[in-house]
Amino acid sequence: MELIRGLHNLKKQPGCVLTIGNFDGVHLGHQELLIKLVSKSKKMGLPSLVISFSVTPETFFGRPKARLSSFRNKHLFLKSLGVDKHLLVRFNKSFSEISAASFINQILVQKIGIKHCFIGDDFRFGKDRLGDFSMLKNASDENNFTIEKINSVLLDGRRVSSSGVRGLLSEGDFISAEKFLGRPFSISGKVAHGEKLGRTIGFPTANISIHRKLSPVLGVYSVLIKLKSKTYNGVCNVGKRPTLGGIKTLLEVFIFDFNKEIYGEYVTIIFKQKCREEEKFESFEALKKQIKKDVEKSKLFFQSNIS
Repeated sequence: MELIRGLHNLKKQPGCVLTIGNFDGVHLGHQELLIKLVSKSKKMGLPSLVISFSVTPETFFGRPKARLSSFRNKHLFLKSLGVDKHLLVRFNKSFSEISAASFINQILVQKIGIKHCFIGDDFRFGKDRLGDFSMLKNASDENNFTIEKINSVLLDGRRVSSSGVRGLLSEGDFISAEKFLGRPFSISGKVAHGEKLGRTIGFPTANISIHRKLSPVLGVYSVLIKLKSKTYNGVCNVGKRPTLGGIKTLLEVFIFDFNKEIYGEYVTIIFKQKCREEEKFESFEALKKQIKKDVEKSKLFFQSNIS
């Protein structure tokens, strides 16, 4: 799959089948849309193109949301579904001021060469979000392209959405979140050097760089750790470590029955159970006692959930 960073790097396209969105988490609703996109592009003999944003509109307008997936994971998921091209647009002041009409005429028609477009049922675009399905439909008749609206996916009577997944994760409902995503919720990243305080109390942790100012999960969790071809059990903390005066949100994981150096390795943390909220303890010794309890709770969880 070709990655195109910015409209300025996009060469004029001879035609494409297009969809636009954040695709955060690439949940079941996204997957249904993307499968239809790829199928339609093959039938029309045109490349499939996904437009997403490196800075989301919500973040630009001061309403940032916790990201469900890193750019790397989202890009790889799009690739696995068979998408041909991924255009990554930086949502900035100049982009936010493009009118809906100009977005259609100058970008979709002239630059991208749109021939068919799939959009979600809540899609809005252009300055002040004035563009919608009706506007695109009218433009399609004038510019020789077709448009198709994809309705939301419902699961157990609930609309599948990125916001819905965030809500389930905040509640610690990983079973329902897995249903919405079509896979277990996970965070991936490289193991980085930390302060190595855990090993002084018998709980050496691997520190994962998550590159998120806001995390959809915060607290202590029972987790699976995928490292290369193996999977391990463990317990992790996602938060700012208030007992230690932390400022930055970190993911630290203690891997059971494991004593190898894995700095620089790429690992995937799969969340299975929430143990508790992160809290500030009166002393390092009190924190150590609680970690022992967290480890015991997680080991019992895995013993009772052996598949």
